[in-house]
Amino acid sequence: QSQYSSKSSQLFMVAADDINRFLIQNKTDAIELTREDSIWVISGNDSLVVKSQSIDNFFNKVLLVETGTLVSKNPDKWSKYSVDDSTGTHLALIDVDGNTMEYAVFGRSKSDYARNYVRTHKDPQVHLTNESILHYLSTSATYWGAAPKVEPEEPPVQDTIIE
Repeated sequence: QSQYSSKSSQLFMVAADDINRFLIQNKTDAIELTREDSIWVISGNDSLVVKSQSIDNFFNKVLLVETGTLVSKNPDKWSKYSVDDSTGTHLALIDVDGNTMEYAVFGRSKSDYARNYVRTHKDPQVHLTNESILHYLSTSATYWGAAPKVEPEEPPVQDTIIE
């Protein structure tokens, strides 16, 4: 019976503070977020301010996702699970020196919408995640950022002359 049990383990073995950049890519779209001092910015986009909720979801959901059930050991089946190079959603976690610490490809499960398929650069086997995290891996700039709030200017105070 023990051969059929599912063991889960954390997918990414990296500390959040060690991540300086992360890149998300799917099909033809990509987005890169970079840490500048203590704030995150969208690379190549200076008109949007990164939403703290999106960053929090990334660090609290994506980085902590676990893998469980082994689905396939065969790289020829990657396209079936949408974790091949052309159909998967790619995530690269990059350190301050530009080294890729972790790299994973996620695919949407057609039968279990509460979980995703995943493979990593360290393990070509396809596993199921313990929860669905693909919606946190959007390549849309407006998912990650919002236009900065502009405070309305107050009209200048008129000096009144009392005669």
